[in-house]
Amino acid sequence: MDRIKGGWGWRLSLGLGGLPALLLTLGAFLVVDTPNSLIERGHLEEGKSVLRKIRGIDNIEPEFLELLDASRVAKEVKHPFRNILKRRNRSQLVISIALQVFQQFTGINVISLIMFYAPILFNTLGFKNDASLYSAVITGAINVLSTVVSIYSMFLSHVVIAVVMGMKMKDHPEELSKGYAVLVVVMVCICMVMGPLGWFIPSEIFPLETRSVGQGLSVCVNFLFTFVIGQAVFSMLCLFRFGIFFFFYGWILIMSTFVLFLFPETKNVPIEEMAERVWKQHWLWKRFIDEDDCVKEEKVVTGN
Repeated sequence: MDRIKGGWGWRLSLGLGGLPALLLTLGAFLVVDTPNSLIERGHLEEGKSVLRKIRGIDNIEPEFLELLDASRVAKEVKHPFRNILKRRNRSQLVISIALQVFQQFTGINVISLIMFYAPILFNTLGFKNDASLYSAVITGAINVLSTVVSIYSMFLSHVVIAVVMGMKMKDHPEELSKGYAVLVVVMVCICMVMGPLGWFIPSEIFPLETRSVGQGLSVCVNFLFTFVIGQAVFSMLCLFRFGIFFFFYGWILIMSTFVLFLFPETKNVPIEEMAERVWKQHWLWKRFIDEDDCVKEEKVVTGN
């Protein structure tokens, strides 16, 4: 952009930054409300229509009645903040908070924060000035595509970045070979795949009566630890240098162990049936579920 004459380089780069925002705004008009949201606001026919479209079948009456009953039960809760601290909600609360902590301590926002200073970082690795700027652009582009990569690629990514930076990071760098350059850029992008889970999972595991409060607490925890890591990251980078990526690697091991043993599968399980089909079947979380909770949930599902 600095080669464009007449001072239009920065204007063009700034204008191109607004293109994704425009696409996001236009795409928002194509996103329909969920059946739960429509039912809670009293738009029953619209909710039924959307549910029919999602399921692809005409006979959605049983599920629609379940949603109606679940919405009614949720509206009867007068103190959601007090309710979310009850024993039966312990599993959802612990998992949602833990995921937000892991999201930050596995380096997702640290890498993004470092990317704000990407030209300086890549120049330190040995890139020339133009190459540093191009690498930052390439990093952002690959990051968009890398979200489809499995979370387990984070293990390899942090290790490879740490090794390359350990071998090549210098106070007075020379030009870095193209092979190392491409490797660092790709691996930095691949290790960003944890991001969406911290936002997606809480919306899937909290019951309707505590869903909004649960997601609100999750967001608060996320921003709290984003602040903590944001304040500490550059001091850690100066202290640990390339070892900071081994620090993130260790947290990925902790996170993976937590998910493996304490996070049950929730795929294709309606929110209304979580207690009976998910939490009551888990070796640990079943200790926090009382029979009365499952009976109440059964009444919601059957409509009795």
